[in-house]
Amino acid sequence: MDAKQIAAYKAVEYVKDGMVLGLGSGSTAIFAIQAIGERVKNEGLRVRGIPTSAKSRDLAMQLGIPLIDFGDTAQIDLTIDGADEVSGKLDLIKGGGGALLREKIVAASSDQLLIICDEGKLCKSLGKFPLPIAIVPFGWQITKSALDAFCVTNLRKSLTEPDKPFITDDNLLILDMHIEHVPDAVADFEEELKRRIGVVEVGLFVGMATRVIVGYTDGHTTELIPDMS
Repeated sequence: MDAKQIAAYKAVEYVKDGMVLGLGSGSTAIFAIQAIGERVKNEGLRVRGIPTSAKSRDLAMQLGIPLIDFGDTAQIDLTIDGADEVSGKLDLIKGGGGALLREKIVAASSDQLLIICDEGKLCKSLGKFPLPIAIVPFGWQITKSALDAFCVTNLRKSLTEPDKPFITDDNLLILDMHIEHVPDAVADFEEELKRRIGVVEVGLFVGMATRVIVGYTDGHTTELIPDMS
């Protein structure tokens, strides 16, 4: 079994009857949505989900997971999502799939944010994975120039039409910042980036994860929680 799938099935053990769930995006979160769907079908698990992307929404609907939005609730009990990098302090880089804005809205509205990954996503400090930054399309060149003062950024291209930019579900563009090492004051760095005109959201999730479940190909998992000392 895939290490990410192992982590996902372990994470879904935390799902309880009656919960409102945040449904993450990306290849890892798909495993969790599938596992939730199995419990809905086989156990009669009663949950309601708020998806973070159109793909997650479509999969949840196919699996019979009831969906709601923030017009129905302002609070989420548990969100299960993946990450592109997880630091030793459990800070995250997310947004490799382009859903960072919705993922952060859902994460910020959650009592618990449970991150699932394989050991390859663990790192001492963030930055090896390009940092996604969601920006408005109008004047994107101006925003890119301002961000390039920090570190070189590349406009993300569509996978299906490489001559066109990638467009998020919210009609935003993504700049990927190749920074190599995010400064130790991660929250300050995030705020500095967000002050640049045209930036909507940054793929740094600082102090948001309440638990990280790491899956391994031999079938076991480990669980990490923030150091509260």
